[in-house]
Order: sequence, then C-alpha cells, then structure tokens
Amino acid sequence: MRDEEATPQRILAAAGALFATRGYRATSMNAIAEQVGITKAALYYHFSAKDDLLHRLTEPLLEELEGALEQAEAHDDPERVRWSAIEGYVDVCLRHREALLLLVRDMTLLVQAPVGERFKAVIALANDLVCGPDRRLEQRVRAAQTVASLGDPVVLFPDAPVAVLRELILGGAHALLDDRGGGWPSGGGGLEEAAGRTGSPAGGRRGRSRGREGGRPPALSDEQSVTVRRLYGEGHAVDEIAERFGVSRATVYRVLKN
Repeated sequence: MRDEEATPQRILAAAGALFATRGYRATSMNAIAEQVGITKAALYYHFSAKDDLLHRLTEPLLEELEGALEQAEAHDDPERVRWSAIEGYVDVCLRHREALLLLVRDMTLLVQAPVGERFKAVIALANDLVCGPDRRLEQRVRAAQTVASLGDPVVLFPDAPVAVLRELILGGAHALLDDRGGGWPSGGGGLEEAAGRTGSPAGGRRGRSRGREGGRPPALSDEQSVTVRRLYGEGHAVDEIAERFGVSRATVYRVLKN
C-alpha cells in the first residue's frame, strides 16, 4: 500500500486509540497528528475536522446495525423478526467492538449529532422490533432491557472469545424473554392493568411491517421526508408515520437520522 493510501488508515487508528483512552472531546487534532508523526496541515489534508474522523470510525458499526435491523424487519412472523434483530444486533456489535467501545466509553458522543441521533434511532428501532406487536408497557420494558443487555457485555468483556460471548449474550436474551414459555410472560394482573395497554394502536395490534418483498416502497421523496420529520416533531409515533406513508419503520428511522 502506498504511503498516501496508508496515511488515512494510520490517522484513523491513532484517532480511535486516543478517543478511547482520552475521550473524544479531550483529544485534539494536534495530538492525533503527533501520534501519527505528521504535521497538523497534513492531517487536515486528509480529514477536515475531528467530526470527520468520528464519522469514519463509527460509520461501519451504524451502517451494519441499520442493515441488520432492516433485514430482520422484512420477516412476517414477529418471532422471526425478534430473534433475527437480536442475533443481527449482537453479531454487528461483536464485529465492531472498538467502535462500540468508543461510543459507550465516551458518553458525550451519544449527544454528538449526527452520530448520537443515529445511534439513538438504531436503539429505538431495535427496541421496537424486539417488542413485537404487543405494545403493553410490560413488553416494552422487557424489550428495552433485552436490547440494553446485548451491547453491554461486548464492551465490558472485550477480551472474551467471540463465539463464547455470543452464546452467553443470546442465552441471556432468551432468559429475559422467557422464550421457552412462548416468548413473553402472560402478565395478567398488576402490570398489565397498571399499563392499561397504553401505547397500543387501535385494537391492540400494530400493522405488520414488511420489507422489500412485502409491497412497501423502499424510500420516501424529499417532500415526504420533510413531512415525516414534521410529523415526528409534532409527536406522531413512528408506527403511525410508517403506516401513513406505506413504508417500514426502518425507512422512517433512516429519514429521521438524516
């Protein structure tokens, strides 16, 4: 590899290491240049700002998470959607441990636009897919617990063998969701009554999401995207917006993160 091609990779490696140890905001472009052994001017030749470095370091993680969840949503059966989303989420996190560690270790990055908004949109979609069509509070809380448990072990045990860690994480997800008993606890009592089935669409069911083979358009026009952002800002739910435009929830989340 020619030096002019290798330099950006050296810069990214140095930036990733410094962001992970010092924190994103505490790392200067000058520190990155010194770490690589180049001038600050040479660094700016390859990357115009520190945000560009952050984008390049986190893009593969976020892109693959979005893709895995969109692929999961294409299934018709809620259980297949749920477990495809869980397994895909875990596999992507394991492939991109360093980027995930970077995001989680420096919590200020979770409010760094657009990376923070994009990451929050991924989490929201994962929660939605794991929850499934039953939107009672009990199920939504259990789904949120499950999604939170998928990435944390990847960060906390970075030296654990991938295959072993994957099996343990998925085993924990099954335990949380009580999969052996049919997927979800029956509720029936305090929690169900307290929740009052809040958040459920009319009739207690949500329109089934469909992927590219399900007849929904894969994208929205610029004008529709503006309307989507306006509706979301006014408090309309993602499910409602997706149903209105005949697209998947993943499509709506992609519009909202841009």
